[in-house]
Amino acid sequence: MKNFRSKAGYICDMDGVIYHGDRLLPGAKEFVEWLYKENKNFLFLTNASGKTPKELQQKLGRMGLDVDEKHFYTSALATAKFVSSQKPNCSAYVIGDPGLFLALSEAGITNNSINPDYVIIGETNNYNYDSICQAVHHVQNGAKLVGTNTDLTGPTEQGIVPACRALVAPIEMTTGKQAYFVGKPNPLMMRTGLQLLGVHSQDAAIIGDRMDTDIIAGIETGLDTCLVLSGVTSREEAETYPYCPRIILNGVGEIPE
Repeated sequence: MKNFRSKAGYICDMDGVIYHGDRLLPGAKEFVEWLYKENKNFLFLTNASGKTPKELQQKLGRMGLDVDEKHFYTSALATAKFVSSQKPNCSAYVIGDPGLFLALSEAGITNNSINPDYVIIGETNNYNYDSICQAVHHVQNGAKLVGTNTDLTGPTEQGIVPACRALVAPIEMTTGKQAYFVGKPNPLMMRTGLQLLGVHSQDAAIIGDRMDTDIIAGIETGLDTCLVLSGVTSREEAETYPYCPRIILNGVGEIPE
């Protein structure tokens, strides 16, 4: 732990690490206070695409955590950056929440339900049969399918719920087309995260609750890795993977000395 605590920078997941839904997890406040006290560089890098960095800042504020907006980066922002770099000023049919729509709009990507260049999917409660059918129709007509992240499930106060990959699956299965996923563990998002962090990979660590996104992303990017058991992955499940985190903790509250 001494080596882990000595890192200059930390990339930290949010859902299942800092909170569940609207409930702050035990030790999260002490962990954030420790980051500031030790003058650490840190970035909350989340695969969730529904909220803007400002909204995430305000959400933590309601939970009693005062964190500057610059410390947040989402898969919606990463997706907008990727799509706009591939085809500037393109259009998209989007299934997602306001954070995704705003990120795409600010990147110059317009909404189009007639003949879009892309179909872009993120987490949302506004997911229905009609939107699936429209997405399928556009992909069959040549639109490229993009998912904001590969999370199959996500933790909430009520338990596990379907996440982005589960919402994309019916479109992939119906069209026979495979989506391109932008969020963790995609190196595109990880490289941007490290740039925003301003720390070299060997001096940074990633903290997350998912083996298939957070931990594999850290391993493949050269970061130190810490799995917390406060989210979707149990210790038993972690042992079934062909790779492992360097550290396993019950929660981020165990990180401060």
